[in-house]
Amino acid sequence: MKTKVICPGSFDPVTLGHVDIITRASKMFDSVVVGVLNNPAKNPSFTTEERIELLKKATAGLENVEIVAFDGLLADYTRERGITAIVKGLRAVSDFEYEFQQALFNKKLNPDLETLFLTSNSDYMYLSSSGVKQIASLGGDISSFVPECVHDEILKRLK
Repeated sequence: MKTKVICPGSFDPVTLGHVDIITRASKMFDSVVVGVLNNPAKNPSFTTEERIELLKKATAGLENVEIVAFDGLLADYTRERGITAIVKGLRAVSDFEYEFQQALFNKKLNPDLETLFLTSNSDYMYLSSSGVKQIASLGGDISSFVPECVHDEILKRLK
C-alpha cells in the first residue's frame, strides 16, 4: 500500500525548520502533500499563492512532494484525498500540548487518520515563522533561518 501523508501549516513564511520536516517525511513516505492552510482568522504576510510558490522553490528537489492550498477541516480534506496520516514537527513541549489536542480533534472527526510527530532538528528548535518575520522587519539577518532560494523574496516582503 502506498502511504500518503500531509504536512499542514501556514508556512508564513517557509523556514528551514519546515523544509527539514518535509524532507524527512519525504524519505519515510511514498507521497507527501504539503497543505498550505488558508486561515481567514490569521493575517498572513504572504498570500496563499505566494506561500505555495515559496514552498515549491524550497522543496524543488523532492520528487514525491506536492504543494497544495486547502481550507476547511483538515480531517475532511485528508478523507477526500486518501491521506492516511498527518505529519507535524515539534520544537518544544509547548508545541506538543497544542498539536496533541489537534490530533485528538482530527482523530474524532476522521477515525482513519493518524497523526505522527517528528521532533525538530536541534538546529531549528527555536525557529518560527513569526520570529523570522520580526527579525526581518527590524532589519536583522534571516539568512540562517530560511532557504537560500527564497531568502531575497522573503526579505523584500518583510523588510
